[in-house]
Amino acid sequence: MYFFFSFIFISWRPITLQYCSGRYQVIGGIISPVNDNYGKKDLVAARHRVAMARLALQTSDWIRVDSWESEQTQWMETIKVLRHHHSELLRSLPRIEDPDQGSASSPASTAVPELKLLCGADILKTFQTPNLWKDTHIQEIVEKFGLVCVTRAGHDPKGYVLDSPILHRYQDKIHLAREPVQNEISATYVRWALSRGQSVKYLLPDAVISYIREHDLYLRDASPERNEDLPTQGGPASSFPTSSP
Repeated sequence: MYFFFSFIFISWRPITLQYCSGRYQVIGGIISPVNDNYGKKDLVAARHRVAMARLALQTSDWIRVDSWESEQTQWMETIKVLRHHHSELLRSLPRIEDPDQGSASSPASTAVPELKLLCGADILKTFQTPNLWKDTHIQEIVEKFGLVCVTRAGHDPKGYVLDSPILHRYQDKIHLAREPVQNEISATYVRWALSRGQSVKYLLPDAVISYIREHDLYLRDASPERNEDLPTQGGPASSFPTSSP
């Protein structure tokens, strides 16, 4: 099984894999930075977000960054990005020879991986927001791909599923992963802390913090006297899905 992450700004949260133990074999994860034309206020350029994600994942042996979505000429809905990555996964599989056609034409059925959208409970809640997601897209996401939803404080993902006719109908394709230790660090908080010159050491990888400082990202509201906790270039460093419709 492949996990698919779509994010605007990476807020690094350890992903609990024990939930999938015995049920799935996790092959890998794909992080897809959203396109610059997404329209979110103060969205940092995709080239920076891709670079930060790659720096954050330098030591990961199963998650990779894919820049395809960010390189398109316009913003793309989540379902279209999922379709693209699913097609790419199928294309990368070993082909078996079709005896009727005399050529390799289809992937071996036992080797076809599933692609699931990994999101937080806050994203699951947005499925209820009028005119934000198309019902046909929600249905295709859960019916064709499926969701793995990580719980967050203040949210009731099980309730969100039961309250939505579409999610309720395909609830067997929605897996709620409960973290043994709640981690409430969010991208919003990290950006807020950086803009005020506060230390974010241990909240982000050192390499990412150095990159942020080098390129002066998220620091426009920080005053010089409040920057003492941020890393200096070459010195000690101070320290993720949201999904898009």
